Amino acid sequence: MIGQDGGVPIPPLRRNPVQRRSAERLGRILDACAELLDEVSYEELSTRAVAERAGVPIGSVYRFFSNKRAMAEALAHRNLDEYAERITRRLAASGVSATSDVSATSATSAISDAAGAGGGGWREAMDVVVDEYLAMKRGAPGFALIEFGHPVPATEPPEQPNHLVADRLRTLLADRLGGGRDEAAEERLRVAFLLAVETADALLRLAFRMDPEGDPAIVAETKELLRAYLARVLD
Repeated sequence: MIGQDGGVPIPPLRRNPVQRRSAERLGRILDACAELLDEVSYEELSTRAVAERAGVPIGSVYRFFSNKRAMAEALAHRNLDEYAERITRRLAASGVSATSDVSATSATSAISDAAGAGGGGWREAMDVVVDEYLAMKRGAPGFALIEFGHPVPATEPPEQPNHLVADRLRTLLADRLGGGRDEAAEERLRVAFLLAVETADALLRLAFRMDPEGDPAIVAETKELLRAYLARVLD
């Protein structure tokens, strides 16, 4: 899922929206897809149902997407954009310098600022990363199922979105370590972030199994675990 900003690669659309009207129609289609995924499984999702919910002809859906998998990929990318915007706003509100452009790239700048002196450092930045993930898990339509990757049938090779998220976070926070790292140090950093993301993913899934809103005790312990583990390479 890695794109030029370190996030999800923009999935190719059959046709890119040029006019505002076309962009709004694409937005309605993705909104409908997200809403339906809160009501039915990915297997039960259909492009026809999405078109009906969005109030557009079925041809409008196929103008942008070849199938529901492509639609889910686009929704995952939009989720990442929203996640980046949330992180940027939170860091800006806490006094971390951030630009007014709340794109995925601006989120990168904001988190990098937080990783340096001020704004609570990388610990606050990581707390924001966790908190905004939780907020989306609790309230963003379709996010509970799609998140930043789409469901892949068991017959197909699994994707590894956590590897991609770990690479992005490593890029965002790597400045805290300064330059001049050798190959061994870079590899240690890569492994550390991968383990942190995989661990957080497993623990937060447990938190939501224990409590539909995310068990507060498990969430708090997850943050403490991340701080203690990442301090070995970030301090």
